[in-house]
Amino acid sequence: MASETSPRTKAFIALHSAVFLWGFTAILGKLISYGSITLVWHRMMLTAIIYLLMPAVWKSLKGLSLKTAMTFWGIGLLVCAHWLTFYGSIKLGNSVSVTLACLGSASFFASIIEPIVLKQPFSKRDIYMGLIVVLGILFIYFSLPENQPGHIAKVGDVSYGWAVITGLLSAALAATFTTLNKANIHRAKPLAISTLEMMSGALILSLIIPLISSDPIVFLPPINPEILTINNIANGPWDLIWILLLALLCTNLTFYLGTYALNQLSAFTANLTVNLEPIYGIVLGALIFNENEDLNIWFYCGAAIILGAIFTQAYLSSKKN
Repeated sequence: MASETSPRTKAFIALHSAVFLWGFTAILGKLISYGSITLVWHRMMLTAIIYLLMPAVWKSLKGLSLKTAMTFWGIGLLVCAHWLTFYGSIKLGNSVSVTLACLGSASFFASIIEPIVLKQPFSKRDIYMGLIVVLGILFIYFSLPENQPGHIAKVGDVSYGWAVITGLLSAALAATFTTLNKANIHRAKPLAISTLEMMSGALILSLIIPLISSDPIVFLPPINPEILTINNIANGPWDLIWILLLALLCTNLTFYLGTYALNQLSAFTANLTVNLEPIYGIVLGALIFNENEDLNIWFYCGAAIILGAIFTQAYLSSKKN
């Protein structure tokens, strides 16, 4: 009996570890001191380099047609745009919780985008659940400090409103590239897909950054061990450590853990578990940055509405299947 349950238990541990690390990507994005464009460039570049050092990647790339490669390169640009808006939202609002709550609206966008791309009929149930998600987003938007009566804007104030808008755009991009990956996943191995998409984003940002950056271009942030203290954990000295963790643990490792888990678990179980990412991220944001002090009960009501709709949608889908 132990031999039957052991692989499944390992798969659950692997999947929850991957989801926890995905929730941690927002934390690392807030800890890294420089802007979202350079952050995404470093993440995609490092991830692509690590993939290309793996013999299995070259084996999976062998024999791919130019058309297939270009398809995933194009999708990689959407992944890049998703990460730019995701980390841009965190920087704009200086809040992990707000961005992750907005990311929950990806299910609403998917209910519209997926039937169009995959040429399937629209699901009324998915659209209704998506509208409930929109209600949760409205709760969040009007709960934010700058929308409260008596709030006085100050110079240097973060913009929660723009953080919400950018977070919603990030969710729409996530739903789009996920749908396109789903439509084309039969054309290449997952490892080849991930490598091509990382290379695509890294290359386009390598071309764009010299044109838009007025600061010196740094291939990787420097590190000075003498000033690595807890007091300056988010002020720059730790940036190299954070970006390496983001690439190695939160991208390369999570891909392996997710793939391993899917070999043992159903797609429904995997998708239901992935929905825990915003919960992990919001809890981590409260524990690490004390973000709960800036957010009121209405924010958490909105987040609960979003997560409730996501889990209900997943449950109803499993009953239908």
